[in-house]
Amino acid sequence: MELFTGTERTQAYAKDLTAFMDECVYPAEAVYAEQMRAAGDPHHHPQILEDLKEQARARGLWNLFHPHPEWGPGLTNLEYAPLAEIMGRSPALAPEACNCSAPDTGNMEVFTLFGTQEHKERWLQPLLEGAIRSAFAMTEPGVASSDATNVEMSMRREGEEYVLNGRKWFASNGLHRNCKVLIVMGKTDPSAPPHRQQSMLVVPIDAPGVTVVRNLPVFGYADREGHAEVTFEDVRVPLDDVLAGEGEGFAISQARLGPGRIHHCMRAIGMAERALELLCRRAESRTTFGAKLSERANIQDWIAEARIEIEQTRLLTLKAAWMMDTVGNKQARVEIAAIKVAAPTMALKIVDRAIQVHGAAGVTEDFPLASFWAHLRTLRLADGPDEVHKRSIARAELGRYRQRGA
Repeated sequence: MELFTGTERTQAYAKDLTAFMDECVYPAEAVYAEQMRAAGDPHHHPQILEDLKEQARARGLWNLFHPHPEWGPGLTNLEYAPLAEIMGRSPALAPEACNCSAPDTGNMEVFTLFGTQEHKERWLQPLLEGAIRSAFAMTEPGVASSDATNVEMSMRREGEEYVLNGRKWFASNGLHRNCKVLIVMGKTDPSAPPHRQQSMLVVPIDAPGVTVVRNLPVFGYADREGHAEVTFEDVRVPLDDVLAGEGEGFAISQARLGPGRIHHCMRAIGMAERALELLCRRAESRTTFGAKLSERANIQDWIAEARIEIEQTRLLTLKAAWMMDTVGNKQARVEIAAIKVAAPTMALKIVDRAIQVHGAAGVTEDFPLASFWAHLRTLRLADGPDEVHKRSIARAELGRYRQRGA
């Protein structure tokens, strides 16, 4: 029954987190918008976020994602799922306020699992404390990076150092004012088998030769944390800064992306829930041709379909989280791939209909719907495009019959 009701721990955290959202986060959205406008800098780090972080820590709502009790409450994926959904209702504020935002969550797990003691002291501890932010640099503009074996960045070994040369882009968080460190994927041995050519290195963002070239707007939005294009020109990195050893980059990427994908899907459900709430409130408050919008049959269909689709997606997400907890990420890979396709697609449909019910207001910044849409549409590409996940699901499905000789 915990799959449906949540554990006692989850229920307690959900109650406290909901109160935090109602009392602090939603009222802060207007303050955040005003502070960003006043700064005139799309990558400004507004004071309201630091205020929210302080309040979240005081309420014990910190590092909720982290599975290790040493660093957080030690929740399972299944326990964390409803909490990520709640935070997803205000994606610009709540995840960072609770130190649960991407890509830091994935990077913290990488440092926890594969980092040296020095990495943990220099980078993991400040990340856990919310003092710094980080970025993950894998995607490249010159190759189809949905196949990670295509990555071309050169990581040539020279004495006691690696020398990095290449170009990355969509390094999310790369323009955050507190971003201090990059986890970078490249090729250390182009002659090795395809899945052993890549390694991951820890690179300070201010290392000589690292240049943040520009921010990449997403559907016209210059997200505060930024999506950076970054060049590496003869960047020298000590051998000790390779994570888990040479040739482990592809394996690390798979270990990192599983939890990251499910977190994105959990937050997408939260966005869908808030969009449905806004849709219903708007439909109840507006009248056309002598009747409320909420009395129109097509609007009622949209509302009913939204509820059905949210519940279906939530159940699939909870199943994936349960499998990750019980049989591991590798065995749950089909379910993770399935929710990565299902959740953004579902949420996009609901957000689009909410925009339609709001009319012209829906495409403005007076409501969060337009930014939700841009974020969710991007999510159909981030952490692997839909087509790659569908390919994985189809291959697994066909494999069942091929094994039987059908």
